[in-house]
Amino acid sequence: MFQDANVAVADVIAAMTDEEKVDLLSGRGLWKTAAIARLNIPSIIMTDGTYGVRYSTTQIDAGDDDEDGLQQFLAVVNQDADDDTGMFGTTLPATCFPNGNLIGCSWDYDLTYRMGQALAAECHQMGVQLLLGPGINTRRTPLAGRAYEYYSEDPVINGDLAAALISGLQDNGIGASLKHFACNNSEIDRTNTSSDVSERALREIYLAGFERAIAKSAPWTVMSAYNPVNGVQAAENHWLLTHVLRQNWGYDGLVVSDWHAVKDRPASLAAGTELDMPESKPRKAQLLAALKTGEIDRQAVDAACGRMLDFVRKCLAAKPTVPGADLDRHHALARDIAAESMVLLKNENAVLPLDPATIGRLLVVGDGALKPQIQGSGSATTNPYLVDIPLSQIDARAAGRFVLEHLPTPHGTATEIEAHIAGICERAGEADAVVVFAENEKGRNGEGNDRDTLDIVPAQNAVIAALAGVADKLVVVLTMPDAVEMPWLETVPAALACFYPGQGGGEAIARILFGEQNPCGKLSATMPARIEDIPGWHSYPGEHGRHLYSEGMFVGYRYYDLKSIAPAFPFGHGLSFTTFGYEDLAIDASEISPGSSCNVTLTIRNTGTVPGKEIVQIYVRPVAPGLKRPIRELKAFAKIALQPGEARSVTFSLGPRDFQYFDTSRGSWVLQAEAFVIEAAASSRDIRLSHVVPCRSEPLRLPAFTEHSPTSAILADAAAAETVRAFIAEKLAVSDDEARIITEKVRGSFLGFHETLSWFIGDSISRDDVVKLLSDLNNGNYG
Repeated sequence: MFQDANVAVADVIAAMTDEEKVDLLSGRGLWKTAAIARLNIPSIIMTDGTYGVRYSTTQIDAGDDDEDGLQQFLAVVNQDADDDTGMFGTTLPATCFPNGNLIGCSWDYDLTYRMGQALAAECHQMGVQLLLGPGINTRRTPLAGRAYEYYSEDPVINGDLAAALISGLQDNGIGASLKHFACNNSEIDRTNTSSDVSERALREIYLAGFERAIAKSAPWTVMSAYNPVNGVQAAENHWLLTHVLRQNWGYDGLVVSDWHAVKDRPASLAAGTELDMPESKPRKAQLLAALKTGEIDRQAVDAACGRMLDFVRKCLAAKPTVPGADLDRHHALARDIAAESMVLLKNENAVLPLDPATIGRLLVVGDGALKPQIQGSGSATTNPYLVDIPLSQIDARAAGRFVLEHLPTPHGTATEIEAHIAGICERAGEADAVVVFAENEKGRNGEGNDRDTLDIVPAQNAVIAALAGVADKLVVVLTMPDAVEMPWLETVPAALACFYPGQGGGEAIARILFGEQNPCGKLSATMPARIEDIPGWHSYPGEHGRHLYSEGMFVGYRYYDLKSIAPAFPFGHGLSFTTFGYEDLAIDASEISPGSSCNVTLTIRNTGTVPGKEIVQIYVRPVAPGLKRPIRELKAFAKIALQPGEARSVTFSLGPRDFQYFDTSRGSWVLQAEAFVIEAAASSRDIRLSHVVPCRSEPLRLPAFTEHSPTSAILADAAAAETVRAFIAEKLAVSDDEARIITEKVRGSFLGFHETLSWFIGDSISRDDVVKLLSDLNNGNYG
């Protein structure tokens, strides 16, 4: 019945029993939707991913017996990406692409789209129809355990890169699940601790990336988060899932829960969560009982079934539009994405690139050169079919041209470590250049586990500090889930941030070290100089089940700008082996007015001697805004490839929302400022060009006046003051001049309007007359 295209979805729903409806809206096992054979409704297979397809044969192919489902689920969530005990034994090999923390640094739509295409091909090959991602929660704090999965601290990057990846998947027949909606920013008691966020911060920061991605790519599904938002579970939050997602944004796809995120199944369905994953017999029983007793509206259940059936039909209609999965080609793509995304943080005295022809001896230090940390831990962990070992890729460049030596990270007692460091420094004295591989302390990050420190492995800090005193050409290669503290930064000439680079990271590192790839990644999240500088640090991780987002909309660089705090490296920072000039900034609008858009054009020139790519960032800075706003905010970006001496003009389009803020008193987006400064920048702290554009603001709608409104507030409005003067003249039968004197006498009162008049005038003016006057003012009847 269902697979007959001539049969309407409404007719299928009408033919379903209550039990079948509950089955349809619940998972079957861990990774499937329910099949209803009587109506010819098939099961849909889904799995985790978006930096790699994680297909577990034991969990997906072994059937739908849920007796050990929870145990298998916990094994997935708690797996350690560095565990050598066979965690990948039942997971099919797949391409492990760079994680979100590094992809975000690419600022590259095309690469992200191509990654989506490759993931779609691997999904088709494995029989997967829905890939659970991308994850775009705002990287509010670098301590967050799942920060490695997410792109950025800024909603523009989050939304645009997510849209590119979703389009790469869905254009090629695989559904995406935009997650985790919303405010999944800590793993500490993550299913119970409420993310308490002001509506303005939600609208401008935490929801804005989702809104942008949905508008640009229409993901087939959106996944709700584990945590409560302002005291209500995300999966049961009607304001979030219905008012914002569906009514404000017009989203018409399917909402799926995060795995076991639903606590009250009837409440979650009423709020807007159609598909409850994975299968839970108790939750199915809850929903069936609520349906039978009338606790939940049947129309809501039928509407949810309609969305579910639409989703299934969409999956069935999708066909592969890319060639079969070529893992070798995908490995090459993983290498390219990593190389295009790594961020050269520092490069004093042009230490990089290394020249194989002039290096007699190269010393490589650190365990990460032999056993690289390519990905984070948790449900997204992928079984890489191949891994580039950094030391092997460096050795391939040696090829008899220079001597390569490797020494491990020191381990053991303090005395043993000190002796090892002395030996490393001795070997470094004989080398022409030294490369140190460093990473954060393991076991302190990943799903279910926030970091409690920004430190790298302590012995590595000691090694780097010691080597800085003996090696002129010292390069630190960092792999980490997010920012780390670098106490040795001032003494080290070169540092390369790799984040979690995926299976091709080793080759990408070698390409950059030896100048085969000009680094062109830029930071998509600010790197603080110390843990105490993190925005919201004073309220992290919350108390008594509530986590107050105390910095409001001042997230990331917005906070550092507001507080004039110098970060270790600012948002948008990244060096190149060449240099770029910014020229001829022009705006095609003489003013910014309500509903208006504008185009920003400038020229970028490669002023260096080698080809390179520059990430141009457009920021908008309001002058005298109506409410307090961030000093500047990213609104557009582009990655431009240029040959030496080449110049190219690039144009950015800015729309009405790029100039507005969300006014909670009006419940809408508002344009209010004297002017806007449009800035073209190489980072949030490297503004190259700027242009001021006047603004014609929307008329300010004052709060409604009541009898208790301060008299000073009412008389601050000139038209209202004249109306009050005329009112006093009429009610007291005095001249205009006498009424004006009375009005001026009461102008400075902070008391309520009615009480002030009573105090100065007595009972000559009744309360009813005051209420009518204020009603006229509120309705715009000035007379």
